[in-house]
Amino acid sequence: MRNTLLGWSFILPNFLGFATLTVVPVIVLFYMSLTSWNIFGSSQFIGIDNFVRLAKDASFRTSFVNTLYYSVMHIPLTIVVSLGLALLLNNKLRGVAFFRTAAFFPYITSIVAIALVWNLLFSPDYGPINEILRAIGISNPPGWLTSANWSMPAVVIISTWRDMGYYMVLFLAALQTVPRELHEAARMDGANVFERFWNVTLPSLRPTMFFVTVMLTINSFKIFDLILVLTNGGPGQSTMVISQFIYRKGFEENDFGYASAASVVLFLLCIIVTIVQFMWNQRKSAR
Repeated sequence: MRNTLLGWSFILPNFLGFATLTVVPVIVLFYMSLTSWNIFGSSQFIGIDNFVRLAKDASFRTSFVNTLYYSVMHIPLTIVVSLGLALLLNNKLRGVAFFRTAAFFPYITSIVAIALVWNLLFSPDYGPINEILRAIGISNPPGWLTSANWSMPAVVIISTWRDMGYYMVLFLAALQTVPRELHEAARMDGANVFERFWNVTLPSLRPTMFFVTVMLTINSFKIFDLILVLTNGGPGQSTMVISQFIYRKGFEENDFGYASAASVVLFLLCIIVTIVQFMWNQRKSAR
């Protein structure tokens, strides 16, 4: 009994914080999604009307598609770039500590500073990126953040640049746990660099790869701050995602019941995708 009470004394503060700040708000969110409520009035229970309204809302469908579009591009690109950096910086190079720090630095940089710098870099008329494209013979370079067609790819590029350092650190930690004996044995068997990477390194990185994929998926679905300061959902609605749709409906239009319904959809989307990833990982691990 003494050991049980001692264990609970360690767990209880964290559990109370989790229950107060996470579980209770989620329960309230589900209830609010079934009401018509604004911050200045009382709530009125309306059942699933908010969800029916969401299904008919063209702006929500656009934000939903944009969220999937961003995630499909951002997740694999960030994994490839961060893993490539980790493989490169896992070698004994001169100044490797500096390059690791430089790659990680964007992750801790202010979102506003990132938006300001990249808006200048992507300037259609005077930005250095378009100047380079003109110099190599592209006479009509993209408008990037001012173009409805190129704004989302530009956001993906910026987001990948910002996130790659964090996931590079995770991959670096995992790469340093791969036994060198496995690589030596594969080299003795005649395996080339690609074969050693595919048959030795990647299988050893499976737990880290799974964690990175889950975290990237969740963070991609709830992307908000970077898009808000970069494009504010524009031009038009070309970069408006579900999180920004929720923000607009809740804090700009004061329709918290409707915003809560959109939040429930985003919550369920994250849960479903995460469960699918867990099931896929278990099936792969069982083979």
